[in-house]
Amino acid sequence: MIPANPTLRAAIWMIGAILSFSSMAVAGRAVSFELDTFELLLYRSLIGVVIVVAVGGVAGTLPQINTRQLSTHMMRNISHFTAQNLWYFALTAIPLAQVFALEFTSPLWVIALSPLLLGERLTKVRVLAGIMGFIGVLIVARPSTDTLEWGLIAAALSAIGFACTVIFTKKLTRSTTLTNILFWLVVMQSVLGLISAGYDGDIQAPSAETWPWLILIGVAGLLAHFCITNALTIAPASTVMPFDFARLPLIAIVGAVFYNEPLDALVFLGAAVIFVANYLNIKATQNPDTN
Repeated sequence: MIPANPTLRAAIWMIGAILSFSSMAVAGRAVSFELDTFELLLYRSLIGVVIVVAVGGVAGTLPQINTRQLSTHMMRNISHFTAQNLWYFALTAIPLAQVFALEFTSPLWVIALSPLLLGERLTKVRVLAGIMGFIGVLIVARPSTDTLEWGLIAAALSAIGFACTVIFTKKLTRSTTLTNILFWLVVMQSVLGLISAGYDGDIQAPSAETWPWLILIGVAGLLAHFCITNALTIAPASTVMPFDFARLPLIAIVGAVFYNEPLDALVFLGAAVIFVANYLNIKATQNPDTN
């Protein structure tokens, strides 16, 4: 029975998204012992091609695929491909909670880049949210000559890449469909993965033990975005976002139980500051008069 309460329905969809993202993180670590990030994304994208074509065929949306705005699709997918590579690398280099906390800065980079790429207005509230988010990053990363490492840098840069992906997606959604966007996503990233993984003439074939993890990554990646999209169609972002924040404590527990990663209070504090900054921006966007 489907709940009548919109918030409860949105929460159910967000639980699906949270489980999907967490599954991707665990599967990404499992695969990293055999495949590098380029190979991982190659196989994930090929699985995505099968899923998108199959679902599009059943839904009758394949005729929506066209070659218009290929340059924008390419910029979107280069950004996304780069961000995913950095994200999967960070998963193997630093605690999972730090990766997820830094990923939450992506909406703040959208704030910073939107005036340049979309012509949106930069308000005082957005500036304040950006400053708070930067403070949160400093608390999470605590950069110094002793603590700064490539995993932290990769996680922070991946958030910028994901922000660019969101901006280019906004451009595309003004004139094209979800099926078209997803089709070019998986096709272009398959090509990028093939080039990146095969430039040295050596592409590792997944073992029988690795294929289930790869399938999980491919399915979970598409399912996560499907769940979030459905949640946002049911309830406003200010309602959905707090549920998304539950990813952090969940992945921190996963890291502690399965990988013996310490539960770092400062990571939670920094993530809370980042969350408040994001929430402040969302509320201001929904209430323009408060800007």
